[in-house]
Amino acid sequence: MDLESLRKFCLSLPGVTEDIKWGNDLVFSVGDKMFCVASLQPPLQYSFKVRDEEFEELSNSEGFIPAPYMARAKWVLLKNPTRIKKNQSEQYIRQSYEMVKMKLTKKMRAQLGIQ
Repeated sequence: MDLESLRKFCLSLPGVTEDIKWGNDLVFSVGDKMFCVASLQPPLQYSFKVRDEEFEELSNSEGFIPAPYMARAKWVLLKNPTRIKKNQSEQYIRQSYEMVKMKLTKKMRAQLGIQ
């Protein structure tokens, strides 16, 4: 997955916004809560939240590391996106989106027009 494909996929999810933080990171959020962060500088690397039970396994898988500054919240950094298929990557990102979305208040989800 390249940066434009990642961007297109993330923005296809309901209620998603994007902005640039920390000078060189493209951040995708739902309700002002991050669910995916991509480096704008090559090579492409991106981080996302995973389920608690997946964190250890993914963190120790080739191409992944615990995400700097975010590992305590069970985020992983995919250092080498060619290590997994595009549909797998999309599955992890969608899962991250869903986990973050479900922590939003009902009022916020209603304002964003999402369930």
